[in-house]
Order: sequence, then C-alpha cells, then structure tokens
Amino acid sequence: MLRVVALVSGGGTNLQAIIDRIADGTVKNAEVVGVISNNYNVFSLERAEKAGIANAVVSPKDFATREEFNQALLAKVDSFNPDLIVLAGFLVVIPPAMIDKYENKIINIHPSLIPSFCGTGYYGLKVHEAALKRGVKLTGATVHFVDKGTDTGPIILQKAVEVLPGDTPEVLQKRVMEQAEWKILPEAINMIANGTIVK
Repeated sequence: MLRVVALVSGGGTNLQAIIDRIADGTVKNAEVVGVISNNYNVFSLERAEKAGIANAVVSPKDFATREEFNQALLAKVDSFNPDLIVLAGFLVVIPPAMIDKYENKIINIHPSLIPSFCGTGYYGLKVHEAALKRGVKLTGATVHFVDKGTDTGPIILQKAVEVLPGDTPEVLQKRVMEQAEWKILPEAINMIANGTIVK
C-alpha cells in the first residue's frame, strides 16, 4: 500500500479528487496517511478531517527563520513515513533537503502544459491570466516529479484543455481543474502505486 502525504495551502480541491478516487477504487493500492498545510484555517484541513486523515499545520509564520521552518516541515513529513509526497496546491518552495531525501518520491500538479507558463511566479490564477494574455487555444495541466528547479522535473502526465472565447482567468481555472487536474493527479498516483511508472 502506497503511503501518500499531501501538502496543501488552500481549499484542497485536488486533495478531494485524490480522496474520492481512492474511495471509489479508481486509485488502487494507495492511501492518504497525512495532510500538511502551511496555512491555518484552510478548507483542505476540513476535507482531511472529514475523511479521517491525520493532518497538521506547519506555518512559516511560526518560526524565526526559514531554515527552522524547513526543518520542521521535513520532520512532520518524516513522521508520516510516506512513500510518496503529493504537492496538491502547495505554494511553498520545497526545502532542498526534502528533495534530496525523497528523490523521485515527490510529485506536483501544475495548471499548464509545461514548459508553457511555468517556473517562478507562475501559480494559481497567474498561470491562467498569462495563458489568456498570450492568446493560446489550448492549455491544460501537468503532473511532474519535483526536482530542485521550479516546474522542471520529469513529466508524468499531461492533459490538454480548450480555451474558449470569453474565458476569464477564473472560468479557465475551473475548467482546467475539472477537466485536467482532478483527473491526472489521481491517475499519476495510481500509476506510481501500481508500478506502471518507475522513476
């Protein structure tokens, strides 16, 4: 059974997609053993609570230095003994020590077709704003392994989503979530859990 720890920062819609796909049997041989948020009072923690999943907050605001926060985050992750760490909308730079320790065991969902609209500064609505400004006809989402660059790790899955006339960043964000993110993130976990992708 693949032990999954999800790292979250906000509402947790991708977390919910993972929980639901495990519950309905789409994702086999995996369980979410812990959820860690860098923010207090976010809905993703309620989602974890409702699903009976252990959860915790490790906030940079509670530490004097970034180094102390990084050590606390890694210690909390270690406490769950994970096989896979899933960044499900986690807006904090992952400490290099964690990437070293969990090499090829951290995956991220990014709301574009990498290498488009990715890297430093491209997150959340900013990605969709950039896509609309550029006038692309297709966007989508990418699941990739995490390395020490920003959105530079090996790609696992991508799914394209059509950009429609009149789209706002908010409308496009919702479509990318529904048609791509919530499908390919659980699918990637299922592939890793069942040995169909080996990194």
